[in-house]
Amino acid sequence: MSDRIFGGIGLMLSLLSIWRATLIPDSFMSDAVGPRAFPYGIAAVMALASIWFLIKPDPEPEWPRLGRLAEIGFAALVMIAYAQLLPELGFVISTAFAAAYLTWRLGSSPLQSVLIGVGTSLGIYAIFHLVLGLSLARGPLGF
Repeated sequence: MSDRIFGGIGLMLSLLSIWRATLIPDSFMSDAVGPRAFPYGIAAVMALASIWFLIKPDPEPEWPRLGRLAEIGFAALVMIAYAQLLPELGFVISTAFAAAYLTWRLGSSPLQSVLIGVGTSLGIYAIFHLVLGLSLARGPLGF
């Protein structure tokens, strides 16, 4: 039964995402795909996965223990904080902190996590900003 509840909530969230994506205004510099294509794609995948849970639920689902659920919830809070701090700290600093925390929780040592976070942040910055020319949130350091 819990799989069907999970699938129903996921389906409602995907429909909400599709509705919210319809409210995204077109830009005067819009490309052929437009600004709604990515949210529509993510919502469609989420809807298909949710429908699968509704149609074919696991008869004996194994849910994580309370400690693991708290850890998942804290990771979600880190991602919310990341989105909130992105305009203030900029892409490089925010991404370095978020990636370092998440890799640490996935099992890396603290030193490895810091190195991975900084490397990931600088690597993505180099690809998206320097190579592709996309604008990313600037922080107090100017990049």
